[in-house]
Amino acid sequence: MSASSATNGAKRGTEDLQVKEGPSPGQGIPKAAEDASGTTPEATQDAAPRTEAAPLAAAATDAEGADGAGSASGAGAGGRKPRSVRLVLLSLMIAVLLAMLDNMIVGTAMPTIVGELGGLEHLSWVVTAYTLTTAASTPIWGKLGDMFGRKGVFLTSIVLFLIGSMASGAAQTMGQLIGFRAVQGLGAGGLMVGAMAIMGDLIPPRERGKYMGLMAGVMSLAMIGGPLVGGTLTDHLGWRWAFYINLPLGAVALAMVGTVLHLPKKPAKGRIDYLGAGLLTAGITSAVLVTSWGGTEYDWDSATIVGLALLAVVALAAFPFVERRVAEPILPLRVFHSRNFSLMALIGFVLGFVMFGSMTFLPLFQQSVQGASATNSGLLLLPVLLPMMVVSVVTGRATTRTGRYRMYPIMGGALIPVGLFLLAQMDVGTSRLTSGLYMAVLGAGMGFLMQLTMLIAQNSVELKDMGVASSTTTLFRTIGGSFGVALMGTVFARRVEDSMRESAAASGGSGGGKQLADTGPQLDAASLEKLPAQVREAYEHAVAGGTHGVFLLATGVALLTFVAAWFIKEVPLKDAEAQK
Repeated sequence: MSASSATNGAKRGTEDLQVKEGPSPGQGIPKAAEDASGTTPEATQDAAPRTEAAPLAAAATDAEGADGAGSASGAGAGGRKPRSVRLVLLSLMIAVLLAMLDNMIVGTAMPTIVGELGGLEHLSWVVTAYTLTTAASTPIWGKLGDMFGRKGVFLTSIVLFLIGSMASGAAQTMGQLIGFRAVQGLGAGGLMVGAMAIMGDLIPPRERGKYMGLMAGVMSLAMIGGPLVGGTLTDHLGWRWAFYINLPLGAVALAMVGTVLHLPKKPAKGRIDYLGAGLLTAGITSAVLVTSWGGTEYDWDSATIVGLALLAVVALAAFPFVERRVAEPILPLRVFHSRNFSLMALIGFVLGFVMFGSMTFLPLFQQSVQGASATNSGLLLLPVLLPMMVVSVVTGRATTRTGRYRMYPIMGGALIPVGLFLLAQMDVGTSRLTSGLYMAVLGAGMGFLMQLTMLIAQNSVELKDMGVASSTTTLFRTIGGSFGVALMGTVFARRVEDSMRESAAASGGSGGGKQLADTGPQLDAASLEKLPAQVREAYEHAVAGGTHGVFLLATGVALLTFVAAWFIKEVPLKDAEAQK
């Protein structure tokens, strides 16, 4: 194609970029590379047939792609160089690390924060404010990226996250910290979605598996290292550095994305769906508050919880009616017409339920029953996180190599309930080695699903809906995590309290009986050491019983994943040509 014909094509397309140098006839450029490098998409119209054996220009790091333009891309003025691709992916991984690392670090610093700022009664809001705004803003960020272009929206989310981090570190009261954490959560809602959507633009599904496996590795690294980093920063630099640590990492991601990533600017398509966004935000916020407050801050039958539940039902029921009538819906319902996409939303919900619930109650069991130190809370999760990371990376590479993926959700759907059922068998006599083996089964199961849910969901929609697909999948996983922690927490607390009351009744009116009745449901290992042997033994049995109930509940829920996985259709993963 000549430069003049490419220029004419650029005038016709509203999202095309100016041509710097047209390729020779027969040298097609993949859309992923065009968008990333600044070469016009019109240049592909006269391209020769493509083969899957040639290198993919958009992911020329070390992948064998779906296009025949790798050499042309590397030599042409508008081509993307392998080093640039690596830098873009590195910047996306830093953004994902920021989103995942924050809560893991802050959790370790919370006792010190409360000691300095006070406000123990509002402690849960430091976490809730962050997760609430993250969940509510996730679908909005995804749609804004689809409408206005991903780069600008992604950079905005990074800036907002850094502003919230800096302000949180400078907070002087618990109220200020909660407010600034909400701002930080708004930015975090766009970090994960933006990273996944940009990857979806740059790399076609046929090549995306191994890169998503690396993303899963970054998430696992954050879960492992977060508590250790948080404890070190708090002990040596102060709790404020749990927030300030985000600034240098965020600055690096901001600079790299701003200078290396080149995507076309999209003109606004229609008006923003304010009513749909408002209903979705109200529904999600109410649902998360119900699961966070129910049975803890308020009784389940209290007016507050019942009112929030009704608001959630009304808002979420009205949402689809609005979305069918607006020109540019915040969450196009057409994406749910794909069976695979709907199944990934369901599996993502269950995965969030299981993953966040397990990460909450496994350390509690190990600290309270097995006597592990709280300062090593990150290392305690290695038996589940390492298999999850390894399996996710291997599965991603295998999917890229073969193009086949249906068997992996089925295998994950089988291993997860087995692992959870084994964990439900733990008691006061279970050794760390035995519990570690059980955790490894669960981790391997989650590894089969961690990134494939995103990959299959993105492969099920058109390129224009990539942001919506990414945000919706992330949203269902986040909501699943909120429900999992809340419901499993209620079951755990109820079982522990009932067991302690039974032990107190069996002890009669002795001093030990009174102390058993007064013992709370969430003692740490250090506090347990100070209790009389009778009370400590009763509490260990109570925690083991509570853990048994928690993982039995999770086993039942996880079976939905195994059933849903059998209905997945193995739709061929799109290559660079098919993704356009």
